[in-house]
Amino acid sequence: MADHKSRVESGISLDFEGRMSYGDYLQLDTLLSAQKPLSDKQDETLFIILHHVQELWLRLIIHELEFAMRNLREDKAGIAFKALARVSAIQEQLVTAWDVLSTMTPSDYMTFRDQLGQASGFQSYQYRLVEILLGAKDERMLVPHKHRPEIHARLREAFDGPSIYDEAIALVARAGFDVPKELLERDFSKTHQHNEALREIWLTVYREPERHFELYELAEELVDVEDRFQQWRFRHMKTVERIIGYKKGTGGSSGVGFLKTALDRTFFPELWAVRTDL
Repeated sequence: MADHKSRVESGISLDFEGRMSYGDYLQLDTLLSAQKPLSDKQDETLFIILHHVQELWLRLIIHELEFAMRNLREDKAGIAFKALARVSAIQEQLVTAWDVLSTMTPSDYMTFRDQLGQASGFQSYQYRLVEILLGAKDERMLVPHKHRPEIHARLREAFDGPSIYDEAIALVARAGFDVPKELLERDFSKTHQHNEALREIWLTVYREPERHFELYELAEELVDVEDRFQQWRFRHMKTVERIIGYKKGTGGSSGVGFLKTALDRTFFPELWAVRTDL
């Protein structure tokens, strides 16, 4: 006969009157009360939770990118590498999250799509901040956030400051390479443009990886981040195409067409270019 004794061990805490519990620490009441569907349709809850999860991961990516940038600035590359590796791991979660949303059919989505109004992922300020920290600088992308002064100010500060690639380039210069002055003293509110001299520097690093291993590893960490970011963009685009085809996006964009334009852009052009030269 099976033994049905309780599995609860004598040392496990059971009484949380006046004490902090798991739910208290994570503020689960707040977190779980944030899912407020505007319809009674089954798949709207999936849609909301999927985007909540993505926003939480984006928050952690921002936390790690800013940490990595501070450490690059302080010549603590090894610590920055760990943060960048974590960003890549988080991005894997973002990519696979689209598999869950893809279980929603076009018919499912159309039952509640009108409830979204003009709301769109395009308006995610955290996604925009990730793009800015990686180096995408487009003034018009800040406009949807002007109605939230505190958010707009945070985006503006990052927009006017160096990206993680700018910090990497500065580290390359401090390592003794002859980085062009215009790359070190430029207007950071502008997107970095391909520079042949910098391409040659990275080519030297890649041709002698053991001699320049720290910079070599930095370059590969950055490529990992951009590679996964592009995978996320691609899966986003294909998920949208699968669910709404070529309809316009809820925020007024061309939808799939708009998302495809991001796939041709790069944050770290020289790091991709050197692969042809090796």
